Amino acid sequence: MAWKELFSTDVGILSLLTIGFVLVIGTYMYRFAKSHIAEDEKHSHG
Repeated sequence: MAWKELFSTDVGILSLLTIGFVLVIGTYMYRFAKSHIAEDEKHSHG
């Protein structure tokens, strides 16, 4: 099945790493932006 190919071939492993990398970077950027937006709102309403 596709799962076996995903975990056993070079291309499958690279795909998993790429997907994982994108998810990690996306989560980091989302949290980074969210915290900075909250800080900006604190400073601008002062």
